[in-house]
Amino acid sequence: MNLTEKINRDIKDAMKAREKQKLEGLRAIKNALLLLKTEKGASDNISEETEIKLLQKLVKQRKESAQIYEEQGRTDLKEKELTEADVIQQYLPEPMSNEKLENVIKLIITEIGAKSMADMGKVMGMANNKLLGKADGKSIANKVKELLQ
Repeated sequence: MNLTEKINRDIKDAMKAREKQKLEGLRAIKNALLLLKTEKGASDNISEETEIKLLQKLVKQRKESAQIYEEQGRTDLKEKELTEADVIQQYLPEPMSNEKLENVIKLIITEIGAKSMADMGKVMGMANNKLLGKADGKSIANKVKELLQ
């Protein structure tokens, strides 16, 4: 079952259960998927990699919005955004532990032969492809910096 089918099924379930917050998060995913499918030059089939990137983007947007709302003292809107982020995050693969992340990045560094911060771009490119959906870009970048210094 692809992501679109899962989302449609879960939207029906959320409507039946009258889960308003969950429904809003699911509709955000569905809307983003529809926009992605209808872009110029897009195909009807979306790759799993593209779906993961899309979900990560949606979660990041929600968390950034929540932070802005917190700064403005709007806790009601902050909670709404964080709840939606949690709903969207359920469709992402399980995040990688810190130890596993470090091991994978060490393997990439030895594979590439990286020795200094000058090689960070090469390591980041390969790490982002290999760890797609399992770790966010910020934690990958921090770990790469730590290991290359």
